[in-house]
Amino acid sequence: MNRNILNDEVQQYISEHINADTNQIALAKPIFQNISSAELAGQIAAKKKSKTKLPTWFNSENIYYPALLSIEQCSSEPTASYKSNLAKGNSLIDLTSGFGVDSFFFAKKTKNIYSCEINEELAVLSAHNAKQFGANNIQVLAQDGITFLQNTTKHFGTIYIDPARRNQSNKVFKLKDCTPDVTEHLNLFLSKADRIIIKTAPLLDISAGLLELKNVSEIHIVSLKNECKELLWIIDKDFSESTTVVCATLNESLKTFKFAIEDLKLATKIAQIEPTGYLYEPDVALLKSGAFNLIAERFDLKKLHQQTQLYFSNDIKTDFLGRIFEIEKLLTLNELKKEKNLTGNVIVRNFPERAENLVKKYKIIPNHDDFIIFTQTINGYIAIKAKIIQHY
Repeated sequence: MNRNILNDEVQQYISEHINADTNQIALAKPIFQNISSAELAGQIAAKKKSKTKLPTWFNSENIYYPALLSIEQCSSEPTASYKSNLAKGNSLIDLTSGFGVDSFFFAKKTKNIYSCEINEELAVLSAHNAKQFGANNIQVLAQDGITFLQNTTKHFGTIYIDPARRNQSNKVFKLKDCTPDVTEHLNLFLSKADRIIIKTAPLLDISAGLLELKNVSEIHIVSLKNECKELLWIIDKDFSESTTVVCATLNESLKTFKFAIEDLKLATKIAQIEPTGYLYEPDVALLKSGAFNLIAERFDLKKLHQQTQLYFSNDIKTDFLGRIFEIEKLLTLNELKKEKNLTGNVIVRNFPERAENLVKKYKIIPNHDDFIIFTQTINGYIAIKAKIIQHY
């Protein structure tokens, strides 16, 4: 950690050049003594990346930023804030703290935080930033979290761990393919804490994860603006009942959808769509959960087709997790050919053609609030003209 970066004139330069070309700065001659051009460019790039993802850091003074990759890989503030409510007890150990974003938000809800980071430089700047925030209940430990846990006599309310995939190129992975391997250390975790929170990438298959773990009380599927951000696996000591799945959408307001894992077996109502009413497009968190039939039952909706994850109703359900459209017109594809001056954003669901091809084929002009949804119903392929009334 180069503390010269914290000098007032350097911090002012970083703020004033937040939108500058960092490649040019990195290649130019050093502007400040004892600070390389690459270091300066790195601070600017990392701070700029934090503007929307980590506004607390961006808007605070004398923050020391890590390499850009650490910013890209860390939790965003909304997701970190959400998971802070899942901690149990008065003490928590973060075994893989990285830049310390999750530790900082856990510290808002939990009395004592032990934040382990094996990268000493990252640990030092994380400790510095915690001090800047006045988060005095965070103790940063520059060491391997698993090793610390093996040697300590402390018992924690919660263990939090964010294992990294060893092979980032694989779309499908298992927990045992991550570092640390939580399956190998699960008994250790259960002996040291009452609750374990494991964060994984959303690509992890839920059924596969349940086979690798035990005592899973809850699985939280967290999305932000219809992008699935993370899965949170909650393991409680001595838990042996049915796992609860929680779909959480973190948009203007928090919405959740909970169900017991065995409820996925429920059947659903499939019916002919009507020319008036409302069309529902589930948030990605709902889709990840696989609760396609349960969605219809809980919200009293009807499904367009067994393989089409769109739903409709005569009256609006504003607590639905996802987009809602007001149906204006139903058109067969032959009827659509006769339509003139078509406008709208094109959505394709369970339909054999790509959106860009349909735009060209039917000469559709984009429009902010109007949509044309190409999909399959029990009566075949149709186009639905609709107006959006609830965004993600």
